[in-house]
Amino acid sequence: MQLLIYTTFLGFFLRTGVALQIQCYQCEEVKHNDCSSPEFIVNCTVNVQDMCQKEVLVKEDGVHYRKSCASSGACLIASSGYQQFCTGKLHSVCISCCNTPLCNGPRQKKRPIPSSAASNRSCAFLGLLLILPLALHT
Repeated sequence: MQLLIYTTFLGFFLRTGVALQIQCYQCEEVKHNDCSSPEFIVNCTVNVQDMCQKEVLVKEDGVHYRKSCASSGACLIASSGYQQFCTGKLHSVCISCCNTPLCNGPRQKKRPIPSSAASNRSCAFLGLLLILPLALHT
């Protein structure tokens, strides 16, 4: 019976998108932000690399970009560690993290995020958390 419960919950998690695979742009030391095209799109490692990272380096010969998949912990630590060097001047290093598909690509116009998709997934997950203890006691 417990196996049935666990497999049901595993199926639920996979269906609702809890096990997510994000896509990001990936390139090394590219000038002029030209790695934001389809050939630079990669699939990040499921449940490990859950963010996209973008590094902007200002060097003598211009602005260089590095883009990659990253784990949230590593990316957030790196971005906060380099915050003091993010000046926009020569030898500047800026690291940013984001968690939506291809968010480390070209800057897009801001548009409102539909809240219904996120709230539906959150409600389903919270409902599952409330039902789980009841299911395990039967």
